Amino acid sequence: MLQQRTIKTLTHAVGVGLHSGQRVELTLRPAQPDTGIVFRRVDLPEPVDMPVSAAAVVDTRMASTLGSGDARIHTVEHVMSACAGLGLDNLYIDVTAEEIPILDGSSASFVFLLQSAGIALQNAPKRFLKVLKPVEVRQGEGDNLKWARLDPYHGFKLRFEIDFSHPAVDSTGQVYEFDLGTGNYTRDIARARTFGFTKDVEMLRANGLALGGGLDNAIVMDDYKVLNSDGLRYDDEFVKHKILDAMGDLYIVGHPLLAAYSAFRSGHGLNNLLLRALMEQQDAWELVTFEHERQAPQGFAQPSLAW
Repeated sequence: MLQQRTIKTLTHAVGVGLHSGQRVELTLRPAQPDTGIVFRRVDLPEPVDMPVSAAAVVDTRMASTLGSGDARIHTVEHVMSACAGLGLDNLYIDVTAEEIPILDGSSASFVFLLQSAGIALQNAPKRFLKVLKPVEVRQGEGDNLKWARLDPYHGFKLRFEIDFSHPAVDSTGQVYEFDLGTGNYTRDIARARTFGFTKDVEMLRANGLALGGGLDNAIVMDDYKVLNSDGLRYDDEFVKHKILDAMGDLYIVGHPLLAAYSAFRSGHGLNNLLLRALMEQQDAWELVTFEHERQAPQGFAQPSLAW
């Protein structure tokens, strides 16, 4: 059978939150079969567990935020993207503050941490959420239109189109498609960093956001160009980061998807609305397992290749 996966040993990192600017310690721990991905605030008087699910997302402004009662964990999408790219089913993610550390602004550091801990196969069948019919959400009209969609597909692929009126972005690729079966997540997607504009920084910081952001953990642009001295990691890094984010946002559903995702100008909010629309339509999905690896879509049977 195609087995569930966790990590072999715990691993640890320290960083700052992109928006809070707070120092935070992150510990990734193995979890038993059928646990799922569980975030844990260990700094509170009574630790609070937050298992991922579409309904657990309580805020999508600038990031995906999980909540339970009064407790929050912000900016979970990059570590969730790494879990999706490596095919991890069960994991505890302990944090000592209300935001996941941004590290270098991509998911590459999380991939490194998880691969360093080692991938362990577990004696339980891996459960996939198979999309059975198209589900789509749309917002706005004309120049403000944005949408996201899931279609049935024997595998997992994502197609994203961005639309920014900015010279530095417009000079790069605007559309990218990544198929987990034929691509390499760690090589093709994981190193794409989050990005922002200097004109927005003052407004964001006035609202208590982007307090931990800078040239070491984001692509920063003025009105004309990229300000990072080392330039871009990929020719199409902007749209690839949107793919990275989408993989993390979608994995919050709690299982790897068997689906084709496509989106235009989507973000954390629309991605979560898409998951909620999917889960509400009971005839649009089913949970499936694969008794033999050869039945599974390409890309799921083997742990993701290293760099």
